[in-house]
Amino acid sequence: MTTLPLVSHDSPHSIVAWRAAGAVTLRDFLTEVNELAARFPAGKHLLNLCNDRYCFSVGLAAAIVSGRVSLLPSTHTPGVIAQVKDFAPDVFCLTDSDNCTVELPQLRYPAQRAFGAASIQPTTPLAVPQIDSTQQVAVVFTSGSTGVPQPHAKTWGALVRCVQAEAARLKIPRDAPCTVIGTVPPQHNYGFESTVLMPWHNGNAFSHAHPFYPADICHALAAVPSPRVLVSSPVHLRALMGMQLTLPQIASVVSATAPLSIQLARDVETQCAAPLYEIYGSTETGQIASRRPTQSAQWQLFPGVTWIAAGDRMRAVGGHIETTAPMNDVIESVSDDLFLLHGRIADLINIAGKRQSLTGLDHLLNAIPGVVDGAFYMPDESGADQVTRLAACVVAPGLDARQVLAALRVHLDPVFLPRPLLFVDALPRNSTGKLPRTALQALLQTRAAKASDE
Repeated sequence: MTTLPLVSHDSPHSIVAWRAAGAVTLRDFLTEVNELAARFPAGKHLLNLCNDRYCFSVGLAAAIVSGRVSLLPSTHTPGVIAQVKDFAPDVFCLTDSDNCTVELPQLRYPAQRAFGAASIQPTTPLAVPQIDSTQQVAVVFTSGSTGVPQPHAKTWGALVRCVQAEAARLKIPRDAPCTVIGTVPPQHNYGFESTVLMPWHNGNAFSHAHPFYPADICHALAAVPSPRVLVSSPVHLRALMGMQLTLPQIASVVSATAPLSIQLARDVETQCAAPLYEIYGSTETGQIASRRPTQSAQWQLFPGVTWIAAGDRMRAVGGHIETTAPMNDVIESVSDDLFLLHGRIADLINIAGKRQSLTGLDHLLNAIPGVVDGAFYMPDESGADQVTRLAACVVAPGLDARQVLAALRVHLDPVFLPRPLLFVDALPRNSTGKLPRTALQALLQTRAAKASDE
């Protein structure tokens, strides 16, 4: 049996995390892990809803050392919770909220003062748990942005190999006093890997905070010592750049969930005075490639990962990927380890014989000066004798429809101009910045119904 350690930190005094009260050492972390594991009920499956990243990480570690499986859907709507319960009837919920309304058996994360009764004494030799590399430790679910969320099991060995490759590619010093601050939730696969597992297995620390708004991100950065790595998403970075705040020193910025526009990437590197790296992957594969967009449009695969062409799709194999996985993106292979992305397969649209991608249209819309956020929407196909018309929603307080459409006409054939173009206060994005098609559809339908009643 091949085993891998729970964390790569080896000194009892190594800093694993930063909380509001200060640093958490490896000894303190393992104490809380052991005590929480002892409080778990009999169920084998855990739904970890802790918002505090440190509480989440202790819950994750306690599940791993006690042989349980963490279920990690990226949203927690009643429908998704029902699906989770169908998937694992013995599931229980770990929460750090006093107002959790999830209809599952609940375990409240203990208050910090409740820990320590069975503390690992300073004179006790420290033993980092060793985990079977084939142990299934998590099931992550697709976001459901294009359908019903689908489960994907993750083994300990595959996860560790993935995040070790990530840290090496992002040039994050190993076993160094570096702190990761994340704006994405740890329940999402990207946040799970990059803000919890990567620090665990690169000997770094992470911040307990889960900031969302620009001022909160600045506060979370300032609350921990440098060097700092900011793990974020395009929607959070766009908001942060728009506020023109004075940022604490940042060593590097990491982004995923959607490709950045080149202008936003340049703005981030300028305002943060740090390199920005993008991560590419999927729920099925985990992270498999990266790029620095200000230097190249090409993505580089992680070591050992390769493509296999199969029909109209590329499949990813090798490296930490345990099962050959078809990708949902249009991928152009440039060399053995370099490739270009041309949008999602489902995003490709054909109107009156002309082709575009929704991803490309979104980039054009969001590149218009004055546009804060925006997205195109392709309705279901019309009848055979009708041309389907694109719609779009835009957040642009200082602009009107004439100005937005004029800017789009510079780059687009008229058949791709959105009609209707709906101005809104905000788009219904989820916590990682993704915009489910159903949410955008509901927004447009609600506005259409309201307009018909006026």
